[in-house]
Amino acid sequence: MILRICVLAGAVALTAFCGSHSAVAQGVFTLSSPDFKDGARLAVRNAGNNKSNPNCVGENISPALAWANPPEGTKSYALMMFDPEGRPPGGVSHWVAYGIPVSVSGFAEGEVSKQTDKYVGGLSTQKVAFYSGPCTPPGAPHHYTFTLIATDLEPTALKPGMTRDELIKALDGHAKAATGMIGTFSKP
Repeated sequence: MILRICVLAGAVALTAFCGSHSAVAQGVFTLSSPDFKDGARLAVRNAGNNKSNPNCVGENISPALAWANPPEGTKSYALMMFDPEGRPPGGVSHWVAYGIPVSVSGFAEGEVSKQTDKYVGGLSTQKVAFYSGPCTPPGAPHHYTFTLIATDLEPTALKPGMTRDELIKALDGHAKAATGMIGTFSKP
């Protein structure tokens, strides 16, 4: 529960830090998935499949994600998946995507398990520009935070290959709102 509060506080702080006082278009800006509920366990198929890592027990199939009610003036989205408990003290960035056109309202299951033209690929900790599923060691589950940020940037405004930290810095003054959800996972 404390982690969830910290993550949500971080999303709110990012929005406040980056500047947002726009009216919300009909309802609350939300991120959801038909594949897992907020705070629930990700499916084994969503885990990574790096055969050289015994903690990668899945198929690296990205979960479906959908969002609704972006703030007025949104031109693109950024979406990140981050494991704060992975590789202490810095965590693991599993996916960095941005330049997602405002016309896109989600990704189908497996759609971002490889690069697609629906977003600009950033650089994850694994040095890939697409979804990289959990490879959680045995023990307590890790919390995989999916953060969606509505921006006032054109989809082509940012160069490909930015890390999570570089993206957050580039969004300074351009984030209109943020929303997110958490999936958990541990090696079965």
